[in-house]
Amino acid sequence: MQEPTVYIVDDDADMRDSLGFLMTTVGLRVAIFASASEFLAAFAPKGPGCLVFDVRMPGMSGLDLYESLVARGEAMPVIFITAFADVPMAIRAMKSGAVEFVEKPFNRQDLLDRVLRAIQVDTQRRKLIADREAVRKRFQRLTKKERDVLELVLSGKPNKSISSSLEITPRAVEMRRANLMKKLEVTSLAELVRLKVGLDLAAEPPLNGRTMLS
Repeated sequence: MQEPTVYIVDDDADMRDSLGFLMTTVGLRVAIFASASEFLAAFAPKGPGCLVFDVRMPGMSGLDLYESLVARGEAMPVIFITAFADVPMAIRAMKSGAVEFVEKPFNRQDLLDRVLRAIQVDTQRRKLIADREAVRKRFQRLTKKERDVLELVLSGKPNKSISSSLEITPRAVEMRRANLMKKLEVTSLAELVRLKVGLDLAAEPPLNGRTMLS
């Protein structure tokens, strides 16, 4: 997995420089933008990271920017920073999925800690998604006949019953069962069940980085 990146969007040049320098003090890679439009034109993440957005900016605000990312399926964790916090703004930030909502002036070490936690969340999220995709591809290797056997195996039917249900020989059941176990890279029924349960869970609403860490 690629090196994590902190994406900073702030219309204040001094704040951009300050935030960028702060991130580099702990070895973080940074990408800095002066506006939402500049960020959107360049944003194409290939690895884990964290977004640090100023809320109030000319044109598209930090909140509008993140909501546009969420709408297109990007779930990287975000930390909103503002000098003019109010309750409605904070509520909107949380509903949009903010990991954190930080008021200026902020404690530098506290902000770093929050950014590092957000990166950890995104790294774990991406790894889990990658693992699930690898499992899904294993199941795609199965033929229609192997999937028919798999369905009956998972329903608890023994080979003899499967043979009768599919109108094939017990030997054919054994061969298809052995083939599907090999393709799915499992060696026992228990492993097979766990793999299928994990795949079914992956079909539920996707994991995202919009998790409160505080």
